[in-house]
Amino acid sequence: MSDRKRVFSGIQPTGNTHLGNYLGAVRNWAARQAEKINTFCVVDLHSLTVPQDPEQLRHETRSMAALLLACGIDPAQSTLFIQSHVTAHAEGCWLLNCVTPLGWLQRMTQFKDKSARQESVLTGLLDYPVLMAGDILFYDADEVPVGEDQKQHVELTRDIAQRFNALYEQEFFVIPQPIIPEVGARVMGLDDPTVKMSKSLADKRGHAVRMLDTPDEILYSFKRAVTDSGREIAFSNDPDKAGVNNLLGIYRAITGQSNAEVEADFANARGYGDLKVRVAEVVIETLRPIQARHRELMDDPAELDRILAHGAAQARAVAQPKVDEMKRIMGLVLPGAADGR
Repeated sequence: MSDRKRVFSGIQPTGNTHLGNYLGAVRNWAARQAEKINTFCVVDLHSLTVPQDPEQLRHETRSMAALLLACGIDPAQSTLFIQSHVTAHAEGCWLLNCVTPLGWLQRMTQFKDKSARQESVLTGLLDYPVLMAGDILFYDADEVPVGEDQKQHVELTRDIAQRFNALYEQEFFVIPQPIIPEVGARVMGLDDPTVKMSKSLADKRGHAVRMLDTPDEILYSFKRAVTDSGREIAFSNDPDKAGVNNLLGIYRAITGQSNAEVEADFANARGYGDLKVRVAEVVIETLRPIQARHRELMDDPAELDRILAHGAAQARAVAQPKVDEMKRIMGLVLPGAADGR
């Protein structure tokens, strides 16, 4: 048996995947996938917690899968699949619902924030964290790489797993750990460096660099990035320097350099204009091969479908037996078993 840790990572196909998603998560998934047993999932069921245009959702789901592959997720090393292709997720979610207290869901920060902005709240929005818990638990994940805003969801997953184990008096579920990357984990909005770069704001011109933006669009966004009235290009604890810090942080995350090396690169820069253009250039060159590979995959739907079908089969072989065993533990009659066990 492998002693490598198991990792589960999921991402929604809601479009507007941006540079923050890449630097904070996806790039790290690809770079370190050989170190652990990785399962990567396009969580299309999660996207249904708010109304969706069906055709747009189908397109964005395929596009997200293609983008993950283009970013370096290797089907020979990792499992990549679409969530709804593995029915154990929806089936197992119901089983977990039956051991999850309602109060645990009502206390979730994201539910409270999102429901406060909606006149009518869908049940799926409340239940979202239980489906996410299943995503993680059905693959015996030891680690879940997440941003700070998703840490509470992994903590709930731990609570649900521990409750199930206690109720049925066995160590059935692995208790996962949230893993928050240190470098590049919080890329801030170019138009407001005090807020995290966000998918929900990515359509706002100048806020985010989207992964499939053209070079001209990327340059435009960086040129309009908010900075201060000074000229010094250096990392600083001064709140007024948040814009400069964000640009330097993006450059550091892409190049892999230290703070001192980044500052040295800009020692002879002629003000913030130079800084913005040079950061834009490294971003454009980083995204160029990713965008090219994405186009190839979207232009070859048969190949993309083949990859996703293979990934779904791999995922199903892990998740369905786990859910079947849950059913047995909880007292349900399994089909085809002579004694119902």
